[in-house]
Amino acid sequence: MDVVALHRFVTAAGRSWDDVTVVDAGFVGLRHALNVCRAKPAVVVSGADPAELARGLAGWRRALVVESAAGLSIVDPADAVARQWSEPGAILCLAEQGFAPAGEGWALPDGDFAQRDGMIAVAEVRALVLARLAPRPGVLVWDVGAGPGAIGVECARLGAAVVAVERDPVQCVRIIANASAHGVDVRVVEAELGDAGELPRPDAVFVGGGGADVVRRCVRSGARRVVVATPDLDRVLPARDALLEAGYAVEGSQVAAARLTGGTLLATNPVTVLWGVKKA
Repeated sequence: MDVVALHRFVTAAGRSWDDVTVVDAGFVGLRHALNVCRAKPAVVVSGADPAELARGLAGWRRALVVESAAGLSIVDPADAVARQWSEPGAILCLAEQGFAPAGEGWALPDGDFAQRDGMIAVAEVRALVLARLAPRPGVLVWDVGAGPGAIGVECARLGAAVVAVERDPVQCVRIIANASAHGVDVRVVEAELGDAGELPRPDAVFVGGGGADVVRRCVRSGARRVVVATPDLDRVLPARDALLEAGYAVEGSQVAAARLTGGTLLATNPVTVLWGVKKA
């Protein structure tokens, strides 16, 4: 990676070097580079074919500035897929609007999210779920049965690319509002997982609600980590069995917290969290 040449390219594209994330697809791989582009507002990618990169950005609102023998070209990803590129160089991937995660830390207070009553993924649950999902730059997380999207938003704040799958249109509006409020980009798919069409392969999946049929669909994605949260004890063993049958090593814990409110400890509803890690 020629840093001086990349600096010139960024300047010629009208961006500040301080505002971009730089990733070498030849070193970290195309999937890693794609997930950074899906998560960050401005990414310079070297060592990638523009058409391949653009193909992986379907569903994300992005524009590409491509360096080639013909000079700089600003293209929509759909157009980039169809073009023949002569001696392509660096690529600048830009979101339609800028965003940046707001605040610090994780397992944010429940009140930081627009939600309806009875959210499963309260802060104490989110702390454990995030630890098991291991979100970070370069990975893709599915948030399935996303509800208001608190898990997905928190993963995005930690640098992961996120696809939230949620059938309830009201909750989808909440996901968009929560992502905007926290300065992150979460792709929202309004559907049941079985009707969501082809989604990019995830590195980790969170399943809200814990239905075994949904867990079985999720493990077919090939994700290395699958985390399930459910308040319903009747769903725990079927979800565990679905993970075991798919070759995951499974552990779990029931989270039952008591919050200090004034001078009183008030109990939250217990939620069981299962996590499976794909065996090598």
